Amino acid sequence: MGKVADLSEFHRGRIIMARRLGTSITETARLVGCSRSAVVRIHAKWINDADTSSRRQGVGRPRLIKEKGRRTLSRLVKQSRRQTVAQLTVQYNAGPSASVS
Repeated sequence: MGKVADLSEFHRGRIIMARRLGTSITETARLVGCSRSAVVRIHAKWINDADTSSRRQGVGRPRLIKEKGRRTLSRLVKQSRRQTVAQLTVQYNAGPSASVS
């Protein structure tokens, strides 16, 4: 394993639980298969922030629906629960001028 960002959430959780159970830093690093410094950084980050996830923004696949579109779609679904996905898609793509009945 390389940097802290390379560790999965599962491995980060294993580090936190092992340290909470009293396992040494060296033993925890051996158990997870990462460096001792990674164990120290992840555990310190968890103690200070109660969060071990990476804070890098803009990484990964872009969202298909923006926040405004998500709110619009959820409002349409709440208004007409019996419509099919195809009907909701047509209504969503028609824009705000479409009548909702």
